[in-house]
Amino acid sequence: MKTFSATPADIEKKWILIDAEGVVLGRLASIVAMRLRGKHKASFTPHMDMGDNVIIINADKVQMTGKKRDEKFYWHTGHPGGIKSRTKQDILEGAHPERVVFQAVKRMLPGNRLSRQQMTNLRIYAGAEHPHEAQAPEVLDVKSMNKKNTRS
Repeated sequence: MKTFSATPADIEKKWILIDAEGVVLGRLASIVAMRLRGKHKASFTPHMDMGDNVIIINADKVQMTGKKRDEKFYWHTGHPGGIKSRTKQDILEGAHPERVVFQAVKRMLPGNRLSRQQMTNLRIYAGAEHPHEAQAPEVLDVKSMNKKNTRS
């Protein structure tokens, strides 16, 4: 039996809607990264963009365990002494709370051109509203997958 390798004609993408309210950040990010790569499909091919289009709503209500809200994101401006940092709590309370979820998913994917292309299939919204009703996304209930996925 020959090994199956998917071609662009074999790829079928679906739209998935995930509500992040009350879901633990790391568990959400690992499920979304798996869906973006397409590893949940039996026809997974590592060098093809097999993943689904994922919509995440309520990203500002994501939960974290322990003291992870006080952990910092670091970046450098490129100038001497230009190291900057901001805590996850500050980002969640700021103007763009969806960036915490974006970074968590991005860091669970390999750092190559294909994963950058797969990240374009991810849409994250801080509130409950999204403009993708026309795509008729299927709801994926992450909370009911495992009792550890939620935190009250």
